[in-house]
Amino acid sequence: MAAYAELKKRFAQISAIEGASSMLSWDAETFMPKGSSDVRGEQLAALAAVAHEKYTAPDLGDLIAQAKEEKLEGWDAANLKEMERIYLHANAVPNDLVHALSKAQSETTHVWQQARPENDFDSFAAKLKPLLVLVRQAADAKAEALGLSAYDAQLDTFDPGMRTTKVDHYFDELGAFLPDFLNEVIEFQSTHRQVKPLDGETPVGAQEALGRRFMEALGFDFNHGRIDVSAHPFCGGVPGDVRLTTRYNEKAFSTSLYGVLHETGHAMYEIGLPADWRGQPVGQARGMSMHESQSLFLDMQLCRSDAFLAFALPKVREAFGVSGDSWEMENFKRSILRVKRGLIRVDADEVTYPLHVMLRYRIEKALLSGDLQVADLPGYWDDEMEKNIGVRPDCVGNGCMQDIHWSGGALGYFPTYTIGAMTASQLFQALQAQMPSWDDEVRAGDFAGVFKWLRSNVHHRASSVSMDDMVSDATGSVLDVEVFKQHLRTRYLSA
Repeated sequence: MAAYAELKKRFAQISAIEGASSMLSWDAETFMPKGSSDVRGEQLAALAAVAHEKYTAPDLGDLIAQAKEEKLEGWDAANLKEMERIYLHANAVPNDLVHALSKAQSETTHVWQQARPENDFDSFAAKLKPLLVLVRQAADAKAEALGLSAYDAQLDTFDPGMRTTKVDHYFDELGAFLPDFLNEVIEFQSTHRQVKPLDGETPVGAQEALGRRFMEALGFDFNHGRIDVSAHPFCGGVPGDVRLTTRYNEKAFSTSLYGVLHETGHAMYEIGLPADWRGQPVGQARGMSMHESQSLFLDMQLCRSDAFLAFALPKVREAFGVSGDSWEMENFKRSILRVKRGLIRVDADEVTYPLHVMLRYRIEKALLSGDLQVADLPGYWDDEMEKNIGVRPDCVGNGCMQDIHWSGGALGYFPTYTIGAMTASQLFQALQAQMPSWDDEVRAGDFAGVFKWLRSNVHHRASSVSMDDMVSDATGSVLDVEVFKQHLRTRYLSA
């Protein structure tokens, strides 16, 4: 199996290069001096070009064809399939475009970091426009090579096999359900679940210590990862060295805490991938919808359950030195599960979150096609927010500039959040049915059983099967919007 052995060697080298790039990107978001962005942009562009050159080596296609004759089985066969998929994507895009795109992504992200807090849309737009031109060129090249639409080519980059027809099916069902449901939940909570403000101070230092305490309880290994602060929370690094970030808000500790829990879900997925297949395509996470399902499994499912809140509340009280009626379990739970119309996606509750995502889905499709111009983005965004969620941004920093994704050229990523939310709900339902002891274990702060189940059904399978098959194998059915809708009804409208 000489051809396949050579392919494994080459893909391991590319993985190491891309891992180094990930670390440089993490540093750019956390500790890099502000004046170093140009240097970092050149470094990231150079690494992207080197990796791309290896993907497009003249003999790589021949090696893949030869390896197909070697009659591989099991994980090796799945690995070769992933190699070919990545090879086809990479070879669709010229190397000079890869270099230019990487540099533009780095530059635009740096400008976004500075411009968002200053509500400086003009500076951001000046970089976003040429970046979009490059993104369109790459999407069109992939579309032609893969026989897809440009947006489907972008979707496939982040979520192999995902198509707009499937996304539209999910979003049409949710779009018909959520607006009236949101009104119903807000009315129900105002009548039956009034909340007392959580009194007391929640300083950043205490929030940081509390977040680390929960990360350790969940099983995060600080010998192979760390958490820091960035303008936009994210999880990066590599499986053996996972880097998380969050941001803190002294007036709303729960948004920071659940941001930590969300990113910890991403991290635990990376940590749980099979070590024997590290550095190989089949050993990678199964796309970003599955990745988001793992973050939302913690954030929205497990860590908002009665069992977790019972475990967490004493530790929250201790961390902040608080007590009193507002910190009793029922009020604490009502506070965590409060549904309200808000401007910021990452702070959104489980009911309004898909509405935020669907807005971005519509917009990024229009930006990619050219139907929406960058200059018209703020006004269009504000109108659509008011129409679909019932609030109007007070500034562009809380509107169309709030997310980092487009500054990094990541058009096609946003649908994965809501598909991930649906998947998380279905996985959690399956866990509850298959592992009756989960509730008692979580109340006692024992998460080993939950993660054993996740690793068996998701993490350890990596990219060896499709996401559809993984969900079906774990839950007994394909992804079903009705499961998510019923979860929302049960959680937010039960007396």
